[in-house]
Amino acid sequence: MDLLDFEAQGLYFDEPDAAGVKEMIATAAENYASGEAELPLLKAYFLAPESLNVLVALNRFYYYQHRLEDALSATLKALTVIRPLIDFPDDWRDLQASHLNEAPSDLLTQVRLYLFTLKAVGFLNMRLNNLDLSQAIFEKLVGLDGKNRIGAQGLLELVIKRKGEEIHTITGEH
Repeated sequence: MDLLDFEAQGLYFDEPDAAGVKEMIATAAENYASGEAELPLLKAYFLAPESLNVLVALNRFYYYQHRLEDALSATLKALTVIRPLIDFPDDWRDLQASHLNEAPSDLLTQVRLYLFTLKAVGFLNMRLNNLDLSQAIFEKLVGLDGKNRIGAQGLLELVIKRKGEEIHTITGEH
C-alpha cells in the first residue's frame, strides 16, 4: 500500500467536539506565551477526553514545554482513540501489513494518523532515552512502510546511531 495514494477523508480536526472545547483550545493558544495555557487544555480534556483535537493540542503544549513524559501520555491516549476506529490490534507489535492493506479506503486517513501517532510515540521515547522501545517502533513502521512515506527510516538510523554512541561511551571506545 502506498500511504500517499489516498483521498483525505475524515480528518480528525474536522470532527465536532463538545460545546466549548474549540474555544478552550483557542484560549490556550492565546495564553501560551503568558504561561496560562495548560488549564484551558485540561478543562477541554475533561470535557472531551476522546477528542483528537484536544489530545493533539495537549501533545504539542507539553512537547514545547519540554514535558516529554506528559506529551507521551497524551500521544499514547491518542493512539488508543484511533486504534478502534480502524480495527487495529491492541498492541502495535501485532500490527501486520495485512491490517494496512485490508483497511477500507475511507479509513486511510485514520490509518495514516495512527502510523504518524505511533511514530510520535517512538520519537518521544527516543527523546526520553528509551532507545530499545523507540527502535522497535521505528523498525515496525519501516517494515510496514516500504516507501518510507511515514518517515521512520531516518529516525531508526538516528536511534541506532545513538545506541552505538552510548555503547562507545560506556566502553570508552572511540
